[in-house]
Amino acid sequence: MKQKKKDVPMTARACQLRNTQSYPFGALHSFVPLGTGEEVVYRKLREAIPVLDAAVGKLVRLTGGFRVKCRSQEAQKRLEQFLRYVPCGRGQEGIDSFLSGYLDSLLTYGRAVGEMVVAGNHLRAVCWGDVTALQVQEGDNALETVLYGPDENGYMRPLPYPHLLLFTALNPEPAHPYGVSLFRGMPFLADILMKIYATIGSNWERAGNVRYSVVCRNTENMDASQIQQRGVQMANEWAKAMEDCKNGTVRDFVAVGDVQIKVIGGDAPILDSQIPVRQMLEQLVAKTGLPPFLLGLHWNSTERMSAQQVDILTAELWALRRAVEPVLRKICKTYLSLEGLDDRVDIQWEDISLQDITREAQAELYKAQTEKLRREMDAERQN
Repeated sequence: MKQKKKDVPMTARACQLRNTQSYPFGALHSFVPLGTGEEVVYRKLREAIPVLDAAVGKLVRLTGGFRVKCRSQEAQKRLEQFLRYVPCGRGQEGIDSFLSGYLDSLLTYGRAVGEMVVAGNHLRAVCWGDVTALQVQEGDNALETVLYGPDENGYMRPLPYPHLLLFTALNPEPAHPYGVSLFRGMPFLADILMKIYATIGSNWERAGNVRYSVVCRNTENMDASQIQQRGVQMANEWAKAMEDCKNGTVRDFVAVGDVQIKVIGGDAPILDSQIPVRQMLEQLVAKTGLPPFLLGLHWNSTERMSAQQVDILTAELWALRRAVEPVLRKICKTYLSLEGLDDRVDIQWEDISLQDITREAQAELYKAQTEKLRREMDAERQN
């Protein structure tokens, strides 16, 4: 005897194929850093918040350039020529272009990778690569780092020429060889900020395009057919008046009876977002180490950096320089060795000038005057 099938209740369920993200940067929501795999989130941060993208660009430019100092004049001349015109890929030329792309990746992902292209026993190009496509593993000892990349079959294999690879990790942790991105700790605050921006957009989408409510009260004791006829007539006249306004023609709306016109949602207040947005941006900007006015945020009445701010920012920039200096030295030594020249070279960074030039000149003048007075006083004592 067959058992009768029970009726399955037809209940409403959520659609499985609909996108439930409230704003286009949903990768920022519920993000927990696990050491790897957060590259997409950091890239979305730069796309979603222009202040962070500007911060990376300004840090790269403020890091500045460098000069090389060789032991021989021949090596000095040829190395400077090479660094000025070396191809770097993507249509870029010069070691400064390589350094800009390398620093951009280092700040965004916490690590950067490059490659020296050697052909005919000569260094022909220096290119930076996509570090998100590689994996990093510690080698047999603490001083060795092995880079893994996909082979022709898609399997991750150690790259065949590690001596030609360039790798830098920003503030690496003892737990893993991956560096720490500038954006670590930001996704939670960025998620709140994007929710505020998305809400502002939704509110203006609803309330920005003004819609009206036209109400005509029945004060003349009309029957249902008359009320319907008058409602259709008023709707047509109101539509014509609004259409003429779009075309630039002023047209009045005249109605008989007790007519009341209101803006739909006009009485609903919109939350003030200035204070919460500033609180979120203050935390994000503090992580970059840049003064707010350099990013276009004028929160203070003055737009000058104090001496303490200059010293802190200068220390941050020198930390970036120390991180990439071994890579630059390796490039220079490789070129000189392949050319049969003395490979002893020093990297000399350009001065970081963030102070006011007039104040620096006055300080130098005061120092010179002080030294002059000291010499005159010493001369009088000796006489």
